[in-house]
Amino acid sequence: MFTELFVRLRAHQVGVTLHEWLTLIEALERGLIAPNLTSFYYGARAILVKREADFDRFDEVFLELYRGIETGEEVLEGVLDWLDDPKRLRYLSEEEMAALEGLDLDRLRELFEQRLKEQTDRHDGGNRWIGTGGTSPFGHGGFHPTGVRVGGMGRGRQAVQIASKRQFQGYRNDIVLDTRQIQVALRRLRRLVRQGRQDELDVDESIDRTCRNAGDLELVFRAPRRNPIRMVLLMDAGGSMTPHARLVSRLFSAASKGGQWKSFQSYYFHNCVYENVWSDISMQESTAFSTTQLISEATPQSVLVMVGDAAMHPGELTERFGSIDYWHRNETPGVEWLQRLRKAYPVNAWVNPMPERWWNASSLYLIRRLFLMFPLTLLGLDDAVTHLRSQPS
Repeated sequence: MFTELFVRLRAHQVGVTLHEWLTLIEALERGLIAPNLTSFYYGARAILVKREADFDRFDEVFLELYRGIETGEEVLEGVLDWLDDPKRLRYLSEEEMAALEGLDLDRLRELFEQRLKEQTDRHDGGNRWIGTGGTSPFGHGGFHPTGVRVGGMGRGRQAVQIASKRQFQGYRNDIVLDTRQIQVALRRLRRLVRQGRQDELDVDESIDRTCRNAGDLELVFRAPRRNPIRMVLLMDAGGSMTPHARLVSRLFSAASKGGQWKSFQSYYFHNCVYENVWSDISMQESTAFSTTQLISEATPQSVLVMVGDAAMHPGELTERFGSIDYWHRNETPGVEWLQRLRKAYPVNAWVNPMPERWWNASSLYLIRRLFLMFPLTLLGLDDAVTHLRSQPS
């Protein structure tokens, strides 16, 4: 049943990897997770589930597998209340002890549940030695080596009850993203290919060749796997984007982590892209970078991600000298620059931090005719990555 959790999570499309599963096993072996179902629930969820969108699926699988394993809350509370006021134990006679030791654990559990159903008030003794009171082998701490431990996990809800609440069901579409979630989503963009010198030892192939040579060692080398993706991130800054600054910062932080891409470039613009973009959000002249040069540097492995609310006066897109900057005289309309970017970077997407219900400005309709637009939410970012992966490189 333990391994079945991994199998069923995969079947329910929860992205659990073998590495994460082995991490959970190691945590259990080291005693980092207490030996009870509630601790296992929280520990497994923390290690195996990478996205809040999968919390509900995890709860469904957990409930399906472990329903009915733990003592019910009402029974547990009653037993713990009784144990808070214990009576002096009556020692069992030799005949009673022999009868007790002759019962296996399943029979003890059966008798215990039977006594609980029969009793309507407190029982602290009497002739029914397999009871729920002072003479009982069923204790909170275990009064007898053959006794059954009841509870011991505190008075909180049990793991199955927690899972049955499925309190994360409504988080699937618009949950706020954090940096780790964005990193997990962007990691799917990697297209690992073997490039460069063949200086990485292929252990499996070396073993296979050596075995085929009757033990005569033969080492096989191969080129290392690298990600050829060149990420270009263009971000709208200032004005109506100010309320979304923290969320966009998380996207930038996740995308810029070293080692993910062959190269990473990030630039800023205000409302629309024109002749220049800027490497610094202050957009000083010293940080300007030619948009024409950015276009010329595009390769088949380049991916362009535009980030902005796309909310502006239509003239900023369609008119000559339409830039919001009064002193900027753009000879070429903004929409033409966007068309050039889209042509140079056919693998592209526009990510909008503004909620979809507000996507009603005229400028959004124009931009959405050029770029497929996705909301900057958990589901939206997943859809954007899926779209980018589906485009030919």
